[in-house]
Amino acid sequence: MGVLRKLQKEIAHYFLKLFFGNHAYFQFYSGTMKKLISLFCIVIFVVIALNTAAQSAAKSVYVSGSEGFKSFRIPALIKAPNGDLLAFCEGRVNGSDDFGNIKIVLKTSSDNGKTWSALQVVASNDTLQAGNPAPVVDYTDPQFPKGRIFLFYNTGNGHEGELRKGKGHRDVFFKTSIDNGKTWSEPTDITLQVNRIHQPQINPLWNFKEDWRSYANTPGHALQFEQGKYKGRIYIAANHSSGDPQPELRDYHAHGYFTDDHGATFHLSETVPFEGSNESTAAALSNNGLMLNSRNQTGKYRIISLSKDGGETWDTTFVDHHLPDPICEGSLLNIGTKNGKSVLAFSNNDHMKSRDSLTLRISFDEGRTWQKKFLIDPKNTGYSDIVKMSKNQIGVLYEANGYKEIRFEIIKWR
Repeated sequence: MGVLRKLQKEIAHYFLKLFFGNHAYFQFYSGTMKKLISLFCIVIFVVIALNTAAQSAAKSVYVSGSEGFKSFRIPALIKAPNGDLLAFCEGRVNGSDDFGNIKIVLKTSSDNGKTWSALQVVASNDTLQAGNPAPVVDYTDPQFPKGRIFLFYNTGNGHEGELRKGKGHRDVFFKTSIDNGKTWSEPTDITLQVNRIHQPQINPLWNFKEDWRSYANTPGHALQFEQGKYKGRIYIAANHSSGDPQPELRDYHAHGYFTDDHGATFHLSETVPFEGSNESTAAALSNNGLMLNSRNQTGKYRIISLSKDGGETWDTTFVDHHLPDPICEGSLLNIGTKNGKSVLAFSNNDHMKSRDSLTLRISFDEGRTWQKKFLIDPKNTGYSDIVKMSKNQIGVLYEANGYKEIRFEIIKWR
């Protein structure tokens, strides 16, 4: 308490000088004025304490250079049907490069993120790349009344720069789990349904005029529509490059793909008509709508695409100047409804130049405005994914400390 009172007194001195000047400070710092300033300082400390209490201590889940991997990147987070948290990411064996010997790994937590299981490799492509995890739970399949987890991911046989030149290809797979992530099915290849490769010399069926080259899921969680016309639809945000490389990565466009029959067949959405729209995240809206929120390779703000038909077509696409971004990934999540509108949560680096200031925002009007804002980590952050923990809490899995670790933190947002 002695330290607190000393600090309180110093703050009181500062504000008295700031608002009334040195003369007033020496003349009036006594009696009633002293009591008022002290009360003001107490209010400040209470506000700080409440804001701190809204945020749990961050817990390291993956630490680069451990458990057989030089680097861990690209987090994805969901809650399993039994309530366990499932934290996926890319385990990069030899270094931090985006291409190489990369596995998708998983840790689980049964105590809301206080402790985590041993690492489990859930998807591999031999010594090549398996990445961009996009997990989601299907709760509407009558064959699996307790829920079935889908994990969508990509494999690749070349670096992104080479893929954009037409050298190599990215494939799309999914695996499933019916025991909350303990075991996984064999992979199912859906490349032909959701990619538009033009390489008939490799596969005669890869003869699409669209000539998609680089390709990536989200990364981060996928979604399932919980109500309305498209109830049960599983939707995965994605992106691709098409044709020859362009400056500022303008050869990239966002898109989505979806299944209405629990993974038996898949369909592509329209391509987002915005050059440079890249890594994307999606959330269901009211009245069968969907929002796609995309990384913007050509600017300093996020790209928003809105759909009225569950993400099949896009009614409007625009740059949202309420959402600054340093050309990085973000995570969007529907966390409930209020007055008939979807309540959205969004995490990204709240900075226009550098990957700093990882921030969680809350919108009560489907993204038109963002009324609440919480700073998660101020410096050297990166990719993130979010999950609804309870009606008042959101879990955040994020890259921290300059990609040296992936942390988990709980934010109490109301």
